[in-house]
Amino acid sequence: MKAIINTKTVKTVTATLLLAASSSAFAAYPEKPITIIVPWAAGGGTDATARTIATALEEELGQTVNVVNRTGGSGVVGHSAMATARPDGYTLGLVTGELNMMHWQGLTNLTYEDYTPIGQINFDYPGIQVRADAPYESLEDLVAAIREEPKGTFQASGTGLGGVWHLAFAGFLMDQGMEADRVTWIPSQGAAPAMTELAAGGLEIVPSSVPEARSMIEAGRAKSLGVMGPERIESFPDVPTIQEAIGSDYLVGEWRGIAGPKGMDPEVVATLETALEAAYNSDTYQDFMSQQGFGTEWRNAEEFGQLMVEMDAVYGEIIENVGLGK
Repeated sequence: MKAIINTKTVKTVTATLLLAASSSAFAAYPEKPITIIVPWAAGGGTDATARTIATALEEELGQTVNVVNRTGGSGVVGHSAMATARPDGYTLGLVTGELNMMHWQGLTNLTYEDYTPIGQINFDYPGIQVRADAPYESLEDLVAAIREEPKGTFQASGTGLGGVWHLAFAGFLMDQGMEADRVTWIPSQGAAPAMTELAAGGLEIVPSSVPEARSMIEAGRAKSLGVMGPERIESFPDVPTIQEAIGSDYLVGEWRGIAGPKGMDPEVVATLETALEAAYNSDTYQDFMSQQGFGTEWRNAEEFGQLMVEMDAVYGEIIENVGLGK
């Protein structure tokens, strides 16, 4: 006898099996190693932060989390690799504050809208460093001197032109009612060579994270007059905030967080967000960041996304005023 097949039943059963398979696949997430792309070179602060959070994430997710450095283009190469990855939760990135700067400077068309935020894990606020024998006993003294002397008298460095510490300091000058370019910015390969030049007398100011200036401060060759953060840095308790020093509420700096390409499954994002928060709070991560003097600051996916929006507007204004907008 010829079998009679009910096509409606077959379709219903097939749909049920596909849904079950899909649910099973999600329930297993992650079922293979995850990659975190870092847009900066191995050995730096961003790389160290990424590798430490990756170790902590492995403990939470039960899968290997690999860190891959994709450098070049002032951060554009790595951030592009994150944005163009498959949105399946297996390729993520340690996005940095440069994402709020690159498109304003004409380096890329990428913006925060090209990513799925998962969580912020770090915020380093810049300090304002001068030579140990500089004639400024306080940040108030330095600000007064910059205001009184002709434009261009003072020189500062700590990053390349348009880098995070350059823009943070330009914004600070604007906050104090001065031109964003009142202090001449000398491009450098980072805070370390800038601090060496400061100690040698070639510069007057180095805005950078205070931990980056640690060696020169501990050697008695430099001092930090204030930090642009909401509270003092635990490992540098003698450095006042700029609010304490001059009554300024200006807050800006370098943020770092984990994100993926846009279009990720909300349930995968929720799984990663929960794991990332646990990794952030782990001794593995907190102890490392404390020992290094790096700032720890947590924002969940929604809050991190809002931070990106807010900081994008802040840096856009600074870049325009400093004359680097494209």
